[in-house]
Amino acid sequence: MIKKSSEMKDNLIEKMRGGNGTVMRKDILGENDMAKHSRLFSLFTLKTGCSIGEHEHINETEYYYILSGKGMVKEKDGVKEVTPGDVVITGNGESHSIANESPEDLVFVAVIILD
Repeated sequence: MIKKSSEMKDNLIEKMRGGNGTVMRKDILGENDMAKHSRLFSLFTLKTGCSIGEHEHINETEYYYILSGKGMVKEKDGVKEVTPGDVVITGNGESHSIANESPEDLVFVAVIILD
C-alpha cells in the first residue's frame, strides 16, 4: 500500500497540550491506517515561539525524531536541546514538553506505540 502526501490530513492545533501558539500536524497515517498497537504517526512543525505543553505517557511510548531546527525538551531531569537526528523517547508514565525558541522551524516526526 502507498499513501500519497495529498491523502494525509493537515491540522492546525492552538495551544496544544497547554503549549504556546499554533502547532502544525500532518497525520502521516490516520486512525484507520495504523496497526492496533500504535496511535500516532505524524509530522509536526513548530514555528518560533510555539510549543507542545507538558503531557504524560501512560501505557504507551512516544518517539520524536528531529528532522530540522532546534528544540528544547523538558523531561524529569531538566531541559535539553535537541537537533536534527536526535530521538526523544518518553514512556513508562513519564512526561515531556517541546518548544521552539530558535528562529528556524522545528520539524519532527512523532510516533506513539502502545505498551
